[in-house]
Amino acid sequence: MNTVHIPNELKLLLNGDNVHVQLSVPQLVEKILSRNEGLLTSTGAVRVSTGKYTGRSPQDKFIVSEASTKEKIDWGSLNQPISEEVFTNLYNKVLDYLKQQNEIFVFKGFAGADKKSRLPIQVINEFAWHNLFAHQLFIRPTEEELLSHEAEFTVISAPNFKADPKVDGTNSETFIIISFERRIVLIGGTEYAGEMKKSIFSVMNYLLPENNIFSMHCSANVGAEGDVALFFGLSGTGKTTLSADPNRKLIGDDEHGWSSNGVFNIEGGCYAKCINLSREKEPQIFDAIRFGTVLENVVIDQESRIPDYNDGTLTENTRAAYPIEAIDNIIQPSIAGHPNTIVFLTADAFGVLPPIAKLTKEQAMYHFLSGYTSKLAGTERGVTSPQATFSTCFGAPFLPLPATRYAEMLGEKILEHNVNVFLVNTGWTGGEYGVGQRMKLSYTRAMVQAALEGELNNVETIKDEIFGLNIPLHIPGVPDEVLQPQKTWADPKAYEIKAKELAAKFRENFKKFKNVGPEIEEKGGPIA
Repeated sequence: MNTVHIPNELKLLLNGDNVHVQLSVPQLVEKILSRNEGLLTSTGAVRVSTGKYTGRSPQDKFIVSEASTKEKIDWGSLNQPISEEVFTNLYNKVLDYLKQQNEIFVFKGFAGADKKSRLPIQVINEFAWHNLFAHQLFIRPTEEELLSHEAEFTVISAPNFKADPKVDGTNSETFIIISFERRIVLIGGTEYAGEMKKSIFSVMNYLLPENNIFSMHCSANVGAEGDVALFFGLSGTGKTTLSADPNRKLIGDDEHGWSSNGVFNIEGGCYAKCINLSREKEPQIFDAIRFGTVLENVVIDQESRIPDYNDGTLTENTRAAYPIEAIDNIIQPSIAGHPNTIVFLTADAFGVLPPIAKLTKEQAMYHFLSGYTSKLAGTERGVTSPQATFSTCFGAPFLPLPATRYAEMLGEKILEHNVNVFLVNTGWTGGEYGVGQRMKLSYTRAMVQAALEGELNNVETIKDEIFGLNIPLHIPGVPDEVLQPQKTWADPKAYEIKAKELAAKFRENFKKFKNVGPEIEEKGGPIA
């Protein structure tokens, strides 16, 4: 990464008397409590509320249209352009606003565990709890590293500064703006801390490929023999559950880079969902919630301060932010070799995709670009039957470059390192949602374990007649009939109709990838 000159107006802000730099966790907790930003819970974690916004605001996210980057960005509804003039005006207003605050808080750290490619960052916060969040989610420097730390990207977050769309050129009071030339992320009008995390991920998704490093929205773990596995999947597919394996060490749960040296975690912490959390189901996450953890929008008993993880009154998107060291079974530093196995997870509510299939390189690129899973009936108003949803590369909102750039890097890595890729359906079997049942977790674990241990590399397979996927005929611990979805349906004709319906949705979605070589669609997509 390149050293960036810190502009004078930012230096003036950072040299103010109201600035606290690199406060410790206990100091930040004290500030949070004294400033009435949050409450101390029975676990020792700090519970905070994000107010009006309990999730990201994708419609308010922009990238500055600048000479050096505007030809590279994949502009559209997810990467909305905004002018340099609009950015500069808002930037100056936010700096003036922060100068007037009694206190602001600064964290200095890194994104990227690999020292050869990590990005030195600094995060400037109006809220002490946001600074604690940054401290826990990004990579913390040693005392020695701090002495020579020079930020190459700065996040500025001022939640109480609200834009006026008519004056400031935004879509609402909220704005998340990335300037790649000025190396600044500007956030205002939202208290949701996840905007900071995902903005830096978006930045890394631009910078890493520019340095020939594949950036990925996935979890990763490593086995006792040093074998590395990556798990891609959208919300509800089982990514966290399946990557948290007691027999394998966690590299990271959400964001990774893949360089010529291997895989590395981009973050220094975890931002775990905690709705319906229990020690029985997810002991690692449950036990990680302790002093220094930030609990977002979790309802707590006002007297005992015991969290009620089952209460989704404020939002279903309750979160816990804690350092990765709070998990026992991790590898440190968060770096490992090249992946042996990649798993794409989907929760197919149509009940037609096989529970596991081994993918060719073309199929891997096709399903990576597709990023398919299902929205279930009842999850959103108006959704009365399962709806196919596609999120490009399993992380569309965070990809500044064209999707094909990431898919091409995936294909190159698969070939170079002879990686085995599997599509795993954790969704429905024996019929669609409402008719069939969810795939047994024990079956999925057995299939994933067989894939990771290389047991499926040279087994007998059968080709699915609609999706063209190669399905293993036998896997220890899984009934043979479960492996072929059409055999689990009572009505074979109903299966065929539903499978062709989903295949058509895949083809329709893939039309948007105009720059993909025809062989990816021909060899990778549905065949009927």
